[in-house]
Amino acid sequence: MEIKHKINESLKYILILSFLIILHTHFGEIIFYNICKNLFPNFINKQKKEVCICTLGKEENKYIKDFVEHYKGLGVDKIFIYDNNEKNGEKFDDVLSEYIKEGFIEIFNYRGKIAPQLKVFEQCYNKYKKEYDWFLFFDIDEFIHLSNYTNIKMFLNEKKFDKCKLIYFNCVRHTDNDLLYYDNRTLEERFPIINWNSSLYTLKSIIRGNNTNHIKFTTTHWLDRKLKKGCNVFGKYVHPTWKVQLGNSINHPKHKIYYIDHYCFKSTEEYINKINKGDGEFGFKKSIKMHKIKLYFEYNRITLEKINYIENKTGLNLEKYKLMLKKE
Repeated sequence: MEIKHKINESLKYILILSFLIILHTHFGEIIFYNICKNLFPNFINKQKKEVCICTLGKEENKYIKDFVEHYKGLGVDKIFIYDNNEKNGEKFDDVLSEYIKEGFIEIFNYRGKIAPQLKVFEQCYNKYKKEYDWFLFFDIDEFIHLSNYTNIKMFLNEKKFDKCKLIYFNCVRHTDNDLLYYDNRTLEERFPIINWNSSLYTLKSIIRGNNTNHIKFTTTHWLDRKLKKGCNVFGKYVHPTWKVQLGNSINHPKHKIYYIDHYCFKSTEEYINKINKGDGEFGFKKSIKMHKIKLYFEYNRITLEKINYIENKTGLNLEKYKLMLKKE
């Protein structure tokens, strides 16, 4: 009787394996994964955790749910949020309680700290590097775009990345769409226009876990300058600069397949609020404020209404932009 039971069990697993092979052959890898996820949810959920996000946030309660849902939908296993709000300011817990209860989000108290971003990223990585295969270090206004991939694990598990310790993504910035004030539509609805000017791209990185040495982060963009074998999104080794070369040219058309949607401006009102709350990496330096205004007008149309609003809210002198308007 016992032998018969073992034979039946073996036949069952052979049939399941044959079925999976047929699925993979006929539907392709991405669809195969999604079918398996629905047919065998317990099996999929028991697999090793693979992907997490570490992010720093301040005054982001209006936007955090969209960020969380985007990455949860892509199959990210965990989001670590470092709360950098003012000590008496808003709390992520007020809008994320359901995700915290289910264990998808963990929040760490960095309230009132000035410019802790690199320290936070470094701490997050070195603390959890043995638990996750890949780490994403993205801001709450950055949404990864993977074209035909509905699950980020399928993308990261591609053979072309087997020897890569870092994967560099170009960020493409969405314009302010000439909106002066906040409204409660989604970012995608309010800011559909991307500025594809290649000279203005920046990059963000995904880093592999399980590094044996303590990693020292030196930049929020390519993280650790000493790490070798950084790849672009097609698995080709590249030297990190502020933008990622694809093939022989940054204007490679495939650049528009895999990238990061960066909603860094939003409306004028929201961008100025962002500037006034300080920079996560550089704090409250006036030079950083002026740099951010310069960046804003490189991407967005200059209008007198925007200039007056910014001067009123920041105390900065934007006379040179008024002169630029007169010359047009």
